[in-house]
Amino acid sequence: MKEVKSMEELIKLKLKEIEEKENIKILHCVESGSRAWGFASPDSDYDVRFIYVRPKEFYLQLDKTRDVIEWELNDTLDINGWDISKALTLLHKSNSTLFEWNSSPIIYKTTDEWEKVSAVINRYFVAKSGLYHYLSTAKSNYREYLKGETVRLKKYFYVLRPLLACKWILAEGTPPPMLFSTLMEKYLEESIKSDVKKLLDLKMNNPEIGEIKRFDKVNEYIDRNLAAVEELIKSLPTIHDNVWDELNEVFLSLL
Repeated sequence: MKEVKSMEELIKLKLKEIEEKENIKILHCVESGSRAWGFASPDSDYDVRFIYVRPKEFYLQLDKTRDVIEWELNDTLDINGWDISKALTLLHKSNSTLFEWNSSPIIYKTTDEWEKVSAVINRYFVAKSGLYHYLSTAKSNYREYLKGETVRLKKYFYVLRPLLACKWILAEGTPPPMLFSTLMEKYLEESIKSDVKKLLDLKMNNPEIGEIKRFDKVNEYIDRNLAAVEELIKSLPTIHDNVWDELNEVFLSLL
């Protein structure tokens, strides 16, 4: 592999390598983790995610291969992707991950073909599904990592971001933006913004820090708002009348 000058250049070379060795076309590739959420530490890894399509003959075979490609996982790079058939099937179920990949601010590759998916993707967003996804993420991280006297610093953001994403969905009815700063400025209470900004400064300007003393004020905010969001979700109707026709048309047009 030729000498590279940046991580972005290395990632793009990896994508070409994947396309050649797997006989696929990558339709869309983005950063999906803390770097895309806007709170990466200097030594955070790169969470690279892509959607790909295979030659049309593949989809007519009985003995298909797996619909995911797990290409690389080390201290620096985490690269994997989904087949377009898997992606569109999950989109029909309003899978929250796809909305995030579609709106990531860090794009390593995209195509005209992906525009066909992007043009319809938000029509398959179901608020209640998104709310349960983000609420579950926030609750599990809070329960496992933020209950002790000392806590995992980065886990504050793995609780606060999905919690604020819930607030966004409840207010806007649309997929939440990726950037934590957007969510924080619009939906975080002023009373704890200074504490959260201190946590953010620690997270972004130091190598991955293990445990810190718990921020009681932030924990109290999380406790109160998790309970409030959960109650609000219960009262929402479950509406999921998405049809397959449009997704089938997109899928066929990509082959």
